Amino acid sequence: MALTVAASSQVFVMAGSASASTSASTAAVSRQALPAPAQAVPAPAAVNSAAQSSAALANKSLATANRIYRSGRFADVNCRPGSLPRGSTAAYKRFLTRVTTCLNNAWSRQFRKARLPFSKPRLRIVTRKVNTPCGKWNAGAEAVYCSADRTMYMWISKTQLRQPFPLGITRLVAHEYGHHVQQISKIWSYYWTARARASKSQQLALSRRSELQAECFSAVFMSTLQGQPDFTDREWDYTVDWFRKNGAKGWPQNDHGRGPTQANWMTRGFNSGSPAACNTWKASARATL
Repeated sequence: MALTVAASSQVFVMAGSASASTSASTAAVSRQALPAPAQAVPAPAAVNSAAQSSAALANKSLATANRIYRSGRFADVNCRPGSLPRGSTAAYKRFLTRVTTCLNNAWSRQFRKARLPFSKPRLRIVTRKVNTPCGKWNAGAEAVYCSADRTMYMWISKTQLRQPFPLGITRLVAHEYGHHVQQISKIWSYYWTARARASKSQQLALSRRSELQAECFSAVFMSTLQGQPDFTDREWDYTVDWFRKNGAKGWPQNDHGRGPTQANWMTRGFNSGSPAACNTWKASARATL
């Protein structure tokens, strides 16, 4: 029996938002064989420069030493999003809502353990591409997280309705939720500050660390769904392998990481089951290429 896989949903950030692209997003497989002029006054300028440098270092610790990394393994929140029949927009909306509720339950526990304030993201399900406070909907995107209103915008496409893939769709929601985690934990406070003063190559490197972390956070959550009928190890292995082979397609500037790099961070998160595995900000440049 054929299954259309939307596991390829990819994400990029721009102007406070993160969106998921549908580029090369489907692949038919068998369930049985899943393979972003001052005057010069010398003395004060030196002081200000030192203060700015110190502030930058302190800000960076929000990403490299965030307390969310010390929250431990994810607990099983008994997530049961239910079935996802073909062709039903109502069933798709229920599924997305239930997955988001599961993510709220899982991440609220982690933030509580880390003694960090937690707030849920908003979920807006759309059947057509809409503008968000972060700007226009990106061409080809099927999901957007906007930090301005802390909302996950999930687009129900005709392709997804025809051939829904529960694991792939859940991974996509969990990735967007990963960006919300970065926002409310203040990891993104460092990211956007650093990005504003970075060169083009540095911006790409920062983008890769942000995207790879969101993918790793997604995989941490996915690890709690093992054993469910629609979340089999075989389907997860297929999804990871798809990213290994295709994850970099559509991103010629390498702002998401190479396919094997994406697969590596997915595997790290899934096998660990803990946000501690997802500290891309302390990883080597080679590990985030």
